[in-house]
Amino acid sequence: MNDFKIENLGEILETLDADCLVVDKVFASCQQRECFPHVEVDLDEKNFRQVKFKPGFIVPNTLVITDIDDTPNFRRVRFTLRIPYEITAESGKVIKKFLPDILNDIVLYIPDARDEFEFKIVVETSSQILGQTILIDDTLTFAAGAFIIVKVVGKVQLLVPTFGYCPPPESCDEFNSEDVYDNFDYLPFPDFFPPKFQEPNT
Repeated sequence: MNDFKIENLGEILETLDADCLVVDKVFASCQQRECFPHVEVDLDEKNFRQVKFKPGFIVPNTLVITDIDDTPNFRRVRFTLRIPYEITAESGKVIKKFLPDILNDIVLYIPDARDEFEFKIVVETSSQILGQTILIDDTLTFAAGAFIIVKVVGKVQLLVPTFGYCPPPESCDEFNSEDVYDNFDYLPFPDFFPPKFQEPNT
């Protein structure tokens, strides 16, 4: 996969500019799916507008990374993942809740590095309602599914080919609400006097 050799660097630099960038590099990642078949919420109201999911996060103080015997550069990673969601009632009231906690115990590639180099475990979530929501006696019931990506991220300096700085952007579009005077300057000037009588041609 890494076919690039240092002797090719001169050829690349002759054809493209190159810049050093400080970036968050993904060293490893994996995906998961979690299903919550029965989520129940007491609304205290007769109806609701929407259910909206928020980004999942690792619960503070739950992340534990340990070495694995005889498996260099791989680590056991344990943490609790929590996904918030909000229900907006018909009245506008917002009810904030969490899906059931997800307990993770996985193996990830986390290479050996100097003591000062820091790896971060980053999670991304994409959650959605599965099937139909059911509202009975002010209690909302639904099923939810969550797609999860777990990443090992470290900040590094990369040399990358570039085309220079980005060109200046286009001008911003000003918000312009309709005004009753907008078209006034372009209206034809009206006749100020009534038409005079003209006898019909005979």
